[in-house]
Amino acid sequence: MSYSVNCSILLTELPLLERPAAAKAAGFDAVEFWWPFAASVPGDAELTRFERAITDAGVQLSGLNFNAGDMPAGDRGLVSWQGRSSEFRDNVDVVAGIGGRLGCTSFNALYGNRQDGISPEAQDELASQNLAAAAAAVARIGGTVLLEPVSGAPRYPLLTADDALRVISRVQEETGAENIKLLADFYHLSVNGDDVAAVIERHAKEFGHIQIADSPGRGAPGTGGLPLGDWIARSRQLGYEGYISLEYKEPLATAFDWRA
Repeated sequence: MSYSVNCSILLTELPLLERPAAAKAAGFDAVEFWWPFAASVPGDAELTRFERAITDAGVQLSGLNFNAGDMPAGDRGLVSWQGRSSEFRDNVDVVAGIGGRLGCTSFNALYGNRQDGISPEAQDELASQNLAAAAAAVARIGGTVLLEPVSGAPRYPLLTADDALRVISRVQEETGAENIKLLADFYHLSVNGDDVAAVIERHAKEFGHIQIADSPGRGAPGTGGLPLGDWIARSRQLGYEGYISLEYKEPLATAFDWRA
């Protein structure tokens, strides 16, 4: 099984740049990150330190988020955020640069919360333009933009797989962008009440990426009641060939005990 460790939610007892090596020591060959910098356009020295932490650890960067704003404060993406479009476009170039240097081709674009005083239609129009721009930028390195339903964010409008797929279809129809795919996070979909098994049956071959955590609690596999093993196996049977990202909360000491 090709697992990838999300080093933004796991191994957090360690400094961020030590986590790729810790993932390697735990037996994994791939890692992914939410946006790991404070700014959309970090300095060259910051970029170099981040990239060296991955290459020195001998792991593959399998996924990277575009800047999603201040996540601890509740932000969930810049894609539809009126007033920060130029910042998102600048970030796209940085993300594509990292991907090109490290061989990463999967890039998660969180859609953004609904804004007071801005119509959903206006936000959706901006999102379509920004997603198309991101898709064009990463297409040059063979990359794919991922769009993700999210739970636990009351103002985030994409809750189900169909919500995300409608956006993807709109961008494809309006701009011709073909390299935008669904990020199927089984935890988020389940918590939001989606029929995960049905989503897998209809769309597994089209998944751009899979992330897992158990529910309730967003813990490691086996700490809740989700049939994660069955869902992963069925996705594989139906044609999904990518990584399975471990995006759950678990202390460092027991983070990967479930593999035994």
